[in-house]
Amino acid sequence: MKMPVIRHLVETQTLESLLAAEEALLEEQTPAFEVEGEDEGEQLTHVFAAIFIINHIQDHQSDFKTALREYTKKVRVSIS
Repeated sequence: MKMPVIRHLVETQTLESLLAAEEALLEEQTPAFEVEGEDEGEQLTHVFAAIFIINHIQDHQSDFKTALREYTKKVRVSIS
C-alpha cells in the first residue's frame, strides 16, 4: 500500500470512476484509468483505500489526512 498512489487517486478520480475500477479489477479486467501497483492485489488495495477515504471525507466533513488515518487504523485492526 503506497500512500502517494492513494492520494493521487483521491485527488484525480471520482467515486464513480473508482467504483468502476474496483469492479473491473474484481472481474480481472483493466480499469479505465491507470492504477499504480505491483500487481492486481495492490492496485485493488489502492482503489479500496481511495473509495474509503472519499466516503469518509464526505460523511464526516474531514480532510484527507484524517480520513487516511482512519483507513490505516482499520487496516491495523484487521491485521492484528
